[in-house]
Amino acid sequence: MFQFKQFTVQQDKCAMKVGTDGVLLGAWTPVDHNPFSILDIGAGTGLIALMLAQRCHAEQIDGLEIDADAHEQAVDNFENSPWGDRLFCYHASLDEFMEEPEDEYDLIVSNPPFYTDGYFSGDEQRDMARHNNSLPFEDLIQASEILLSEIGILAVVIPFKEEEKFIALAKEEQLYPFKITRVKGTPETEIKRSLIALSRSEKEISTDELIIETARHKYTDEYISLTKDFYLKM
Repeated sequence: MFQFKQFTVQQDKCAMKVGTDGVLLGAWTPVDHNPFSILDIGAGTGLIALMLAQRCHAEQIDGLEIDADAHEQAVDNFENSPWGDRLFCYHASLDEFMEEPEDEYDLIVSNPPFYTDGYFSGDEQRDMARHNNSLPFEDLIQASEILLSEIGILAVVIPFKEEEKFIALAKEEQLYPFKITRVKGTPETEIKRSLIALSRSEKEISTDELIIETARHKYTDEYISLTKDFYLKM
């Protein structure tokens, strides 16, 4: 169980536990366009959808999760949160969900699986959650192009080494980055993750860098500022 300030995430049935990537995306994703409807593709525990429910007044926040156990857990976490009436989780693959897309979304978020280099742990549930064979970037981007409203934003967290490829694929679908934050664990380490927000219109790209900690458990002011509404000890 993971206790946040305003909600709790049970995660015993999920391959992908609560982690920094999800928390970063949930806290960083732009919501100043006041989205009415949000879709979290690959919802897992439901963490990112719950964070967005806390951060904005969207009336409709949908999760999409292919794994049966994770789906069940997300539903429980949604129902036990203060925002249960706004949260819903579909049990389907992205392909199935796209067969009859009913709604447009003002915001789509995804912390997609990303072991692209043939790494498998042998734990099938965990590998599916981690491996982009189960959700290739191309599928995510093409679905987003169809599902996004005119003002819609797609926000993702991906490995930094995939950033150029992701942006090039998005451009093919006429989705363009306008905000990029590159994340480092400490000042000395290499950039590990990219947080990217994209929209249908080409604008100037705002880029910055986020360092998580200066030493073990010595968090930077920027990281504290971003996550303090969620983490109990921030």
